Amino acid sequence: MNQKISITADKLSKTFGDFKAVDDISFNVEEGEIFGFLGANGAGKTTAMRMLTGLSKPTSGSATVAGYDVYTDAERIKKNIGYMSQKFSLYQDLKVKENIEFYGGIYGLDMKQINIKSRQLLEKLGMEKEANVMVGELPLGWKQKLAFSIAILHNPKIVFLDEPTGGVDPVTRRQFWNLIYEASENGITIFVTTHYMDEAEYCNRVAIMVDGKIEAMDTPSKLKSNFNTDSMDDVFYKLARKATRIDN
Repeated sequence: MNQKISITADKLSKTFGDFKAVDDISFNVEEGEIFGFLGANGAGKTTAMRMLTGLSKPTSGSATVAGYDVYTDAERIKKNIGYMSQKFSLYQDLKVKENIEFYGGIYGLDMKQINIKSRQLLEKLGMEKEANVMVGELPLGWKQKLAFSIAILHNPKIVFLDEPTGGVDPVTRRQFWNLIYEASENGITIFVTTHYMDEAEYCNRVAIMVDGKIEAMDTPSKLKSNFNTDSMDDVFYKLARKATRIDN
């Protein structure tokens, strides 16, 4: 049986005036896959993610997310995905439990579901004692793990992560990726942007963007073999050398 496809993009583009932020990119992401979307600042990865999450309409091309068209079904897409931005997305002046309840309500869960999932989430993260602590008082690593867990509270088909581990120490990053692996094993498709090349090794496949185009896409091992290097860092640097722009 063929693997189900969660995300499709065909010649997807986004133009701002004369500037082509995303330039005819095409790819598919399979259900449950951890798909890394890599690129330096200015490569266009965040712009591409905004189109896929229904936050920005493409200029041309086509794409579907969880079976829904990005042009006509943006609201349905939003209901079937989770999203965690590179800027911390939870409310700092609300307690941990209040954040869970707030986002649970946004995701359409009733109070019984929220209470059950809240207990499960806090127990899983070992944060039962922090339920009534203001989120702003938590260490950054705890915030990031909490934000990810809340982003998949409603069991979405796909979760989009925009540089989720920025500024987090290596040990906490590894713990964060354990949560990603678990979500993937439960059938959630992971679409993640990162500028940490060691994290590219954790992905099933990666696409590397340069100046709005996808310059390479494959498994980390095949990319390293194709570029005759020992690390994804070296693959990235070989491709990024041709970049001409620096702003997203």
